[in-house]
Amino acid sequence: MGSLYIDRKDLEIRVEGNSLLFYSNGNREGSAPIQPLERVVVVGNLHLETSVLHKLCLNNVSVIFLSGRRLAFRGMLHGRLHRNGLLRLKQYEKSFGPFCIIFAKELVEAKLSQQVSFLSELKDLRPEFKYEIANSIKSIEDIRDELVRLDNLDSIRGLEGSAANCYFKAFTLVFPPSFNFKSRNRRPPADPVNSLLSLSYTLLHYELVREIEVIGLDPTIGFYHSFDYGRESLACDLVEPFRPDVDRFVFNLIKEKILRESDFTYQENDGQPGCYLKKACRKKYFEKYEEWARENRPIWKERVQILSRRILNG
Repeated sequence: MGSLYIDRKDLEIRVEGNSLLFYSNGNREGSAPIQPLERVVVVGNLHLETSVLHKLCLNNVSVIFLSGRRLAFRGMLHGRLHRNGLLRLKQYEKSFGPFCIIFAKELVEAKLSQQVSFLSELKDLRPEFKYEIANSIKSIEDIRDELVRLDNLDSIRGLEGSAANCYFKAFTLVFPPSFNFKSRNRRPPADPVNSLLSLSYTLLHYELVREIEVIGLDPTIGFYHSFDYGRESLACDLVEPFRPDVDRFVFNLIKEKILRESDFTYQENDGQPGCYLKKACRKKYFEKYEEWARENRPIWKERVQILSRRILNG
């Protein structure tokens, strides 16, 4: 089972033994065993007994809270975390040394390689844009060649940004015009593709925050992304090579018509119209996300474990 997504505002959740029980208007509607769970994603406003959270914490089940309308991250609850003080001490030491440059170049190299790989797939799928996609691939490959000569983080970040511009020039071409995907934007997302990208990047980010915290690392201390108050910079680091995987996931959702333009709605967000999944369509998204994430979680976990060993032993 692994994950449980709860997205009903009229629901009351209780615990009985080793199971979660779900009630609506006083009537029991179902149950779920706690033992196989690793994470519970709670969307919006529902009734949750404190004993439920206690039981989930005791079983090391992480609880992620998302807002109801925009599916924005609100917080995460864990049980007992790894208490590896030495690992964190070594992490802090490495964040001030040459490891940052080595690690940053590895991350960006991996991301650029994945961008090239995905664009090569798209070039074959959309031959009408073969020339434009090929130009983007060539530009990213040139940037990747230049990467090996750099020795400071600002220059590496600048190259990565240039590669992202080349990448999205091609990526925006492969979606139906009706989705109105013209460029990558974040808050608020301007169109259905940006809405799916932002949501999927957010979920991946907190998948990695969970793995980082469980193993004992500090998610706020990164090596490529600089320290910024309240930001999980290490998770931002580790997300980078997997962004093209998220892009492929989103592209397939639309290519296979799992989600359509009519599945999205536009709402005001800080005075600007944003595009969001309709509530009735979120179930389809979460089912597909979980299917995709289940295949990739062992890779994400392994990446965190490898980093942990490098920090301790390198």
